[in-house]
Parts: sequence; C-alpha cells; structure tokens
Amino acid sequence: MTGINSLALLAVLALPTVAEAKPPLRDVKEIDDQLYYIAIANEISEVCPSISGRRLKAIGVMWDLRSQAHKLGYSDKEIRAYVESDAEKDRMRAKGEAYLAQHGVSYDNPNTFCTLGQKEIERNSAIGVYLRAN
Repeated sequence: MTGINSLALLAVLALPTVAEAKPPLRDVKEIDDQLYYIAIANEISEVCPSISGRRLKAIGVMWDLRSQAHKLGYSDKEIRAYVESDAEKDRMRAKGEAYLAQHGVSYDNPNTFCTLGQKEIERNSAIGVYLRAN
C-alpha cells in the first residue's frame, strides 16, 4: 500500500507542473495579435507610397512584447525561436493576406493598400496606430 500511496502522491505533485506548462507563443493572444498588427501595417507601408510606418513605435511595442513574454516565463531562446520560425512567418503571412483580401486589397493594385491604410489611420485601429500618411 505504501508504494501505491507514493505513486498517488507523485501524481498529485506532478499535476501543477502540467497545469503550469506554457502555451506556444503563437497562442498568447496579446503577443501574437500585436505582432500581426505590426506586420499588416508594415506591409501597407511597404507597398503604399503615400503611407509610412511608425517604425519607432513598432520597435517600442516589440520590446514591450519581449518583456511581457519574459514575465510569462518565456526565455530569449523561446522568443527568438517563435519570431524566427519559418512556419510562424508563413502562418502570419497567410493570416495577413487573408485580412488584406477580405478588405479588397490586391498586390496588382497598390492603391488598394493606400485605401485600406488610410481607413486604418482614420479609425485609429490596432493597425492604424502603426501608420501615418505622408
């Protein structure tokens, strides 16, 4: 009976470790969403000549996101792996392209990027805060 009690105690002690496991950074909405907004704004500013990106603001937010990830227990190595992952870049690009297409943006017509960018700026949206009209 002692062996069974020891196993039960070990199982109970192991539960908090399992419950405290960190989700992948892609599943941390407040971090992933901000990177997504920055990526969309960057794409708009790269294609539309009449809109610039607020790069210093974006860099500041990215430093804040790094600090936030650290507070959640993620190491620099984990953060770097997430940011530099080809799979994550592909996922973010697909998500961004879907958003752009949903809003009538086409790479064949760069002016559509300007139209969306201007709307985002006027709305002061999560994307618009990273953009400014030239």
